[in-house]
Amino acid sequence: MHPVLQQAYCAEMKAAVERYHADALDQAFSHLERAHILGQSFSVAHARTHWWMLKVGWRRRDCVEISGQLFRILGALLFSRMWVPIGNTGGARVSPFQPMPIPEDLQTLLDKYGRGSNT
Repeated sequence: MHPVLQQAYCAEMKAAVERYHADALDQAFSHLERAHILGQSFSVAHARTHWWMLKVGWRRRDCVEISGQLFRILGALLFSRMWVPIGNTGGARVSPFQPMPIPEDLQTLLDKYGRGSNT
């Protein structure tokens, strides 16, 4: 992952974890969705995002999110380098195969720094 893209991913994850610990779960999940868009082409980052989505689902006692994230963690580890649905936000209530529009600020980062580039 390009260092600038990694910095943006880490900022979203940091914000998500802070909101999670403050029990602001909707805000945490929103940051996780943004982190998912940035990190979905990188197996470890992708799986880490789904792990935290699972934790939010667990705290909410949301069976759909819990079961969906278990499936997605495995998929992230196995398929991130081969294919991902561009822009997918990663929650269990959207198809794991559905490409989605990307927020403009994230699209700018992805256009400039790529998905699989270290340069």
